[in-house]
Amino acid sequence: MGNGERPEAAKTTYREAMREALRDALRSDDRVFLMGEDVGRYGGCFGVSLGLLEEFGPERVRDTPLSESAFVGAGIGAALAGLRPIVEIMTVNFSLLALDQILNNAATLLHMSGGQLAVPLVIRMTTGAGRQLAAQHSHSLEGWYAHIPGIRVLAPATLEDARHMLAPALADPDPVLIFEHGSLYNVSGELLPATAPVDLVHAAIRRPGTDISLITYGGSLPKTLAAADELAAAGISAEVIDLRSLRPLDAEAVAASVARTHHAVVVDEAWRTGSLAAEVSARIAEESFYDLDAPVERVCSAEVPMPYARRLEEAALPQTSDIVAAARRAVD
Repeated sequence: MGNGERPEAAKTTYREAMREALRDALRSDDRVFLMGEDVGRYGGCFGVSLGLLEEFGPERVRDTPLSESAFVGAGIGAALAGLRPIVEIMTVNFSLLALDQILNNAATLLHMSGGQLAVPLVIRMTTGAGRQLAAQHSHSLEGWYAHIPGIRVLAPATLEDARHMLAPALADPDPVLIFEHGSLYNVSGELLPATAPVDLVHAAIRRPGTDISLITYGGSLPKTLAAADELAAAGISAEVIDLRSLRPLDAEAVAASVARTHHAVVVDEAWRTGSLAAEVSARIAEESFYDLDAPVERVCSAEVPMPYARRLEEAALPQTSDIVAAARRAVD
């Protein structure tokens, strides 16, 4: 590329962006390896690691037994020993089998060792519903993990974040959990080469607006952007905030947006009770109460085990129409 030429965007998908991030990490640092169920010969449950075993070999791309507690624990041990493991858990519900390792070991060892034992571990997992995988494979539990001190929780919702969040996550000396919404893997678009390191701390304004703040993350971002389009057609200017990092939470960005718009809707695919949406709403009430012209609205999943039937699943999940209706209630 000559002087003055702009870098060219490449057509890709969220899945391919994640794969290229993994490939780049494996190429860049011999300490990095990928481990998990079916990440090797099968190419990953969702096809993210397809071809990496053939490129890097079984020492760097390791298929594991069907024991999340065992292989997450092995990842913690490898990180303590100086390696940079990337542990893939198929779906978020399976991470519950490794919750003791994540909560009681990965998140606490630095504190309990007086700063002597860092755990530079990255754990990736698929989250969310909308794919007819029924009640046991459709959870959105990232808010649970955002409750835990000692870890960083990320939710890449765009091609750029899917491609470029992994490198700084691996550079973090503390455990990082990356939640990839299953509905995003087939999303395609143009991806520019990185021009600067991805920010793992701050939320992003995906669409500026003046009348209402729509605050969301992960798989709910496309629905929220679609809602902003519908609201714009009705003369309502919606600002869309993508939280991106769920722990630490960028409360300052949320407060700044509410100060501009004076109305807020929080969109979260998790169940309403005890959700991340509840935490964001509480932060707004604590820090931006006098900027609000109406109560904060929340759009969350129905408080039921996720149905298998497509129509019932759609009814249980937040939809664009629900976001639009909540925004209208707030501004009317």
